Amino acid sequence: MPANSTFLKEMGITEWTLRDASPNTSQAIVAAEESGSQALNAVNETMVANETTSTTEAKVRVSYGIWWFFGSKPQGEAEVLFQNTIRVLGLTPQEWTWKSPLETFNPELLPQDGTPIVALAFGGPAAQKLSGERDGLAELRETVLAMSADGAEDLPLIATFEFNQLLASPKNKALFWQDLLLAKSVLQNT
Repeated sequence: MPANSTFLKEMGITEWTLRDASPNTSQAIVAAEESGSQALNAVNETMVANETTSTTEAKVRVSYGIWWFFGSKPQGEAEVLFQNTIRVLGLTPQEWTWKSPLETFNPELLPQDGTPIVALAFGGPAAQKLSGERDGLAELRETVLAMSADGAEDLPLIATFEFNQLLASPKNKALFWQDLLLAKSVLQNT
């Protein structure tokens, strides 16, 4: 049994599949891992050949909406964590914007084509300013809030931790992930 399979089984993952792989390729990988490294090399060569032909075809990426991030712009290690968050969410530069909660909201900035927007407020003060609520971050989290600015009442707002808080207390990263999933769910259901 290859070492990777042992690690995957320890993590509770019984089958490893590639995102863009067809079901036949995924089954071939599992069969190759069971039969040995020569079969795995053959599968890898086939996958490289398939990947080369698929990259020549135009890939169309579907956007689910726009993400607005409000709060103090992260710097240093916090910025690395933010960039990793963007990467994990699979967002392109056109799909997200960093904004200050102190900026005056301009309804003309809303997309005219009806593209859904979700706003994430990083930290209690940003969430309070944008929602008009007085509760602390612990009470505002896990709730879909509404922005209090004129013309933005229909925009969903999700309160979450500041990146510096996550670096100081890594146990909150799981809660942050829940907030991101809530925001993604709201965006997809809008």
